[in-house]
Formats: sequence, C-alpha cells, structure tokens
Amino acid sequence: MLFSRSRCRALIVGFAACGLLSLSGAGRVQAEALLLIEASTGKVLHAENATFPWYPASITKVMTAYATLRAVKEKKITLDTPLTMSRNAVAQQPVKMGFKLGTTVTVDNALKMIMVRSANDVSVAIAEGVGGSIEGFADIMNANARRLGMSQTHFVNPNGLPSEGHVSSARDLGILARALIREFPEYDHYWNISAIRHGNRIMRNYNSLIDRYPGTDGMKTGFICASGYNMVASATRNGRRLIAVVLGAYSGLVRAQKAAQLLERGFASGGLTWLTPSLGTVDALAPIDAQPPNLREEMCGGHRRKPPSEDNQEEDVVADAAASGEAESGQAFMLSSLKPANGKFVLGPPVETAAPVVVFTGPAGQPDVIVRTPTPAPKKKTATKPAKPAADKSAKSATKKPAASKPAAAKPKVTSAGQ
Repeated sequence: MLFSRSRCRALIVGFAACGLLSLSGAGRVQAEALLLIEASTGKVLHAENATFPWYPASITKVMTAYATLRAVKEKKITLDTPLTMSRNAVAQQPVKMGFKLGTTVTVDNALKMIMVRSANDVSVAIAEGVGGSIEGFADIMNANARRLGMSQTHFVNPNGLPSEGHVSSARDLGILARALIREFPEYDHYWNISAIRHGNRIMRNYNSLIDRYPGTDGMKTGFICASGYNMVASATRNGRRLIAVVLGAYSGLVRAQKAAQLLERGFASGGLTWLTPSLGTVDALAPIDAQPPNLREEMCGGHRRKPPSEDNQEEDVVADAAASGEAESGQAFMLSSLKPANGKFVLGPPVETAAPVVVFTGPAGQPDVIVRTPTPAPKKKTATKPAKPAADKSAKSATKKPAASKPAAAKPKVTSAGQ
C-alpha cells in the first residue's frame, strides 16, 4: 500500500531508526538502499538497507526477461515467436515504442526493446503472449520469484508501473540479477546493448554505465516517483563479475555514479574480501517486514526545476541542488564529490562503444526498410562554347545535294525465345 504524505511523515522516525531515512539541509526526507555482491558466489561486499521493501519500477523488466527466457528454454515459445500489440499494450504509458494496434514483434526484438528502451507497451505484449494475460504472466513471475528465494517480492505487472502490492528489495533484485547471469549466459547480450535503432529512430540505453564505466555488462534501470531512481548494474574485470543495486537515488546521474562507486570499491579490493567483516551471502540477508517508503514528494515535488524522468541528466541535478541549497549535502551533489581514493572520476565521458542494434516489427528476418529521400547529385558545370555565326539558309539549301533513296530494311523475326 502506498503511504499518504501524512502517514509517511509519521513514520520518518521509525525509518530513521532503521538507518533508512535521513534529513537533508533543506529538511527534505531522503531514502536509499545499496547492495554490492559477487556474481559467482553471491557474497555480499556492501549492504545498506538492502532488505527494506522498495518499489522496483522498471527493474521489474529484469524478471520479465527472465520469465520469457525460461519459457524459451522450456520450448513453450521461441525467440522468433510473434507477439501482437493489443489495445491494452498500446494504452501503456509513458515510455513506449508507440506501435499501432495489431503490430507484431518477435520475442527477440521485444526483449531488446524492453531492456534498452524500457518499453512499457512491449512489456505488456510479452506478458500477453507468454502468459495469456497480464495476470497470468504475473503468476509466472511470482512463481519464479518464489523458486529463486525472492521472499520480499510480489509482481502485479510486467513493466513496473505503479500498482498496489508491486514490491521488491535490493536483496531480491540482487538474487534475480545473479540468477539471470548464471542461468542464461548465452543471452548476456540482451542486457548489454548500448542503443537500438528502429527505422530512423535511435534510442539510447538508460543505463549510462554501459558507455561510461569500463567493464560494464548490464543490466537495467527504473524510475517512478514513489521509488526514486533505481538501477541494477553488473561489471566484469579480470574475470571477476560484480552486481550493484542502487534504489532511491535522486537522479539518473546520481544513480549511475552510486552504482559505479560501489563497483569501483569492489574491484579495488582485488578479491581480498577477507579483509572486511563477513556479511554472508545475498540470500542469507534477513528481510525487514515493513511497507516500502513513498518518495513521491522528494522525487517529484515542486522543488524540481524540471519534471523528473528516466533520463534525468547532470545539469538537472546541479540546478536542483543549487536552487535548494544542497550542493554539498544529501544525494544532490556534484561529480567531484564522487571521486574514489585514487583521485580519478568513477565515470568517464560517454563513449559510443558499438553501433546501435537494429530492431524491427513483423516476422523474423524481415527488418523494416529505412526510407530515405535521395539527395540529388550536383549538376556539373560545362564550359560555354562561343556561338557559331548563323549561315545563310538559302545558300546552304542551294548547294545541298538531294539524298539518294534507300530500299526499306526487312523487319527482324521475333521467335518464341525472344531476342
């Protein structure tokens, strides 16, 4: 159940006691959950509020992908199975591909669209195609969650849009990410695509770590006002793969920086995790029985200069921080405050690592034709020749000899085989 604003204020003291909420300089409530684990062992390297219930937002689509790939593995569908955009799918908001009613898309293309574009309409098409309905697919999602030990998770829809009872936690999302990596290594490319291209449209992945943090190999972001900016990210260095979970960040930039900082801390240890106190494995973390905090006022209140969105950028964060007087406190901070101990920035400048992956509607093997208006070739300039003096037509006709008559040429015969 979503908290009302008054009820949320009444519970601030209780949350603060758990270490979940803190007060910023401007008096606004802030919440955050962080988790860092090893993908191979599930060992917890860092945890803050990792077992507190949270709204997962579009990280839900990681389970949508997992349940779909399980259906492929069990031969219930194939990657070439067509999915149809229903009225319910077309009506989804706000982030979507925008396909018309009746449009079909293969499972393969649909997975690319939900993992990169976070397309809510395509997510519903997957749910209806795999589970028969949103409710039927939610049952499949929840069955998978129970089997994986995601004891704090309950799904209502395939895209993470706000819905009562649609909850998870950093712990459970870490378990899910680890299962996806371990069970489907052959499909790792789905959560590591920098951008997709549909026709003339190029859509960048909201996971900015893919183009900015060395070794990044997935996975997914999410945002709704109640949850804040969420991310599950994985990266590999020297054969060691780590998974970072960030929930409740103030913006897309802060989300990416927080995840990169966690990963950097893990890689800097060089695998010498015995130097730090043992936190056990992710599945052994003890869940907290509580309601998830509702961060709507913090994330989408009137203090923000621009309406928050999935792709909130650095300049939006800096402007909000300056306007509220929080440039040096809370979650709204400058890039310089996120430097690791070695003095280097955690995130580098955006670098296009690969060409956009082409996605298309219709059956497999028939990508959409990109229609472009041909550019006319420039006309060649020709030298102007001097005009010849006009000749006297009467004199020319008088001296011209009459042409000899020629016999008419016979027409060639056309055979059945042609010329």
